[in-house]
Amino acid sequence: MLFDVFFSICQTPVDGVHPSEQQMFAHFFEQVQAADELGYGIAWVAESHLSCEVQKHNPGAVIPNFVGEIGLNTDILLLAPHIFARTKRIEVGAAIKSLFCNGGPMAHAEAVKSFLTLHQFSPAAQRRLHLGIAAGRFPFSSAPYGIVPRNDAEKVAWPALKGKIFGESLEIFLRFLRGDIFSSNDLPATTLSRNDMRSDEDWQKLKSAAGLPLAQEISFAQRWSFPRTGVIPKETSLQALQLYVGSHEAKIQDFANQILPCGVLNLSITPGDEIERTHARMPTTFHKDGGPWERALMPRTVLVFLDATPGLNTAQQSARANEKARKALNTYWNALEGTLDPARIENAVNNALVGNAVEVAAQLKERFHADDRLMLWFDFFNHNTGEVMTAMRDFKRFVAPLVNREA
Repeated sequence: MLFDVFFSICQTPVDGVHPSEQQMFAHFFEQVQAADELGYGIAWVAESHLSCEVQKHNPGAVIPNFVGEIGLNTDILLLAPHIFARTKRIEVGAAIKSLFCNGGPMAHAEAVKSFLTLHQFSPAAQRRLHLGIAAGRFPFSSAPYGIVPRNDAEKVAWPALKGKIFGESLEIFLRFLRGDIFSSNDLPATTLSRNDMRSDEDWQKLKSAAGLPLAQEISFAQRWSFPRTGVIPKETSLQALQLYVGSHEAKIQDFANQILPCGVLNLSITPGDEIERTHARMPTTFHKDGGPWERALMPRTVLVFLDATPGLNTAQQSARANEKARKALNTYWNALEGTLDPARIENAVNNALVGNAVEVAAQLKERFHADDRLMLWFDFFNHNTGEVMTAMRDFKRFVAPLVNREA
């Protein structure tokens, strides 16, 4: 089993402590250096855009009860060189970069190619950038960039249409990254049919809004319009890049792999049977240039609440870990939704890794495949950087040997 670390850099009050931005980044760099020294494989960093504090004062706020900022990293391409400069072995991952923000897919393709071109001159040139790409979690982050309904028909169709827009952005990004020269006229038309809608009622509403009562398919103007274009640098090697699509949809995963090799990122909340179906399908659809499909190409986030406090017996350690988990998850759901749902919190605790070292190792072996790659989330609603780093060390010292006995 492969172990990485996930970093949220979430600046929100916890137990009355609300670190400054400078403190948050200082803690992050301490923790990522510790992760490197401990031998974790990849430092995955959450990427966020635009202020949560500001959006909650606007109509239709997505997370009106959240205090502070859900993440401070706005661009992994700017952060990665600082991580590489402070570490010796660990690689860097983005979980996840939104193709809708900061200029859209063409701008992101050019930025990634620029990063890779400069990275080859770095002392860390042999270490890879693992880039998760998706549509983004919160609509307030992409709305200022034009990812909003443009007319009544798009308002009705928006839940389905947004997925089509992501498909459009994905093709633009991957093709420019590959080095293609093309125009928006070379992209497939954006259309919706009954199969794309959730119900017959929604489909009828869309046809009415579009003024096409007899339509079998409805077309929408493309989101990005551009003449024949090529991005620079042109001679960039993609050898130091591993891509991952942040979508649970099989057709999106397969479509991306028609262009470039793409793993699948962040299926932690996806049911286990769907995860196994993905692993069963990907060997035949994974792009040939990526080599054989491996389970490590589908990393999964998991919360870790580990207690291995010296001098305590295993029952006491287990009790302390469970108390930490429930407290952190209570804080999270209250901040995100303003409500405390005991059933939801209990379910979240059950899906996390919680307990003493023996319990956490047993949970890992029970829930995950021996070849899985896990993004271990130690800093979840915890600003005590010493405690976070202790958990990271204890996991490597006490848990990992029990899971990977033959390693």
